Amino acid sequence: MRSEFQAAIAQLIAEKGLPREVVMETVANALLAAYRKSFGGGENVRIEVDKNGEVHVWASKRVVAQVNDSNEEISLAEAQRLVPNAALGQSLDVDSSFIFSRIPTQTAKQVILQRIREAEHEHLYEQVKGWVGEIRLGTLTREEQRGWVVDFDLDKVDKVEGLMPISETIPGEHYRMKQRLRLYIYDVRRIQGRMLQILVSRTHRDLLRRLFENEVPEIYDGSVEIKAIAREPGSRAKVAVYARQEGLDPIGSCVGVRGQRISNIVRELNDEKIDIIQWSPDTASFVANALSPVKPLKVELRDSDHTAIVTVPERQLSLAIGKDGQNARLAAKLTGWRVDVVKPVEGEIYEEPEEQITSVSRHERSGRRSRGNR
Repeated sequence: MRSEFQAAIAQLIAEKGLPREVVMETVANALLAAYRKSFGGGENVRIEVDKNGEVHVWASKRVVAQVNDSNEEISLAEAQRLVPNAALGQSLDVDSSFIFSRIPTQTAKQVILQRIREAEHEHLYEQVKGWVGEIRLGTLTREEQRGWVVDFDLDKVDKVEGLMPISETIPGEHYRMKQRLRLYIYDVRRIQGRMLQILVSRTHRDLLRRLFENEVPEIYDGSVEIKAIAREPGSRAKVAVYARQEGLDPIGSCVGVRGQRISNIVRELNDEKIDIIQWSPDTASFVANALSPVKPLKVELRDSDHTAIVTVPERQLSLAIGKDGQNARLAAKLTGWRVDVVKPVEGEIYEEPEEQITSVSRHERSGRRSRGNR
């Protein structure tokens, strides 16, 4: 059995891609569990498997004058043959390798396979749990009632599966078998009866954050910071940016030469419109910027209900509100303030603002007076 056993261990290491020391420890624990399952007791037994696949069994036994339980006791005479200065009451680790041959082969195989599966799952989890918060390229393999199943390539493992729930798919985005997509990993779970459950998204706002980090070196190195993101997946998003380095244009950095950087992100999201907004520590200025492409005439902050009352030129009222209130709604999500877009009060005089362009997308020019809610 020993040579077959050693060959089986070597095969496990090769097939599962598990570190040798993990397999050795797992097999040793499995053998001990199989022994206890077959014979009971065994709390004093320790099993080790060395790098060559050799099994060593040790039993901790108490030195006694007269042995009543040979599983847990050893006579003084026998103990002193092993350790000349052994004394009564002392505990010795006694080589008990014969126990290995007593473990039923079928029981050992069942327990070892079970423990190896558990070790494989644990090892895989340790490899992929760090994926949370990252973008990974995955392949859509099949559509189920709960969503799309995704395959990810992993070193030494053929594939590991993920799931993109229906709620995390972009409305209007069409998916097909074998399609390769960049996906945001938002959770990695260990589920009973399965190896892992890796949950991925195309709608998460941090997918947009990671895409900007990939495309804009200034964001990746921290000289430009993304302060806030508001997104209605598949339709439109607003991203507030701030330059931490004096003299750097954060919006220009995100747009890139001839719009190349932002175009790559828009293309990845199937033409989702993206507005790049200048963040400001002054709340009124930030709210004004968030309503891009309109430049408001006036922003009044009402702390009592956390509402920003934004006055815009009447001819731009529909543009400020956006189709179905989307522009005002996204501005509210971006700033954290309830946004109430109003036209100028008759008789009041406002200084006409200069045209401000902080958007890199097309804008709808329809809609009525509306409120954007957080």
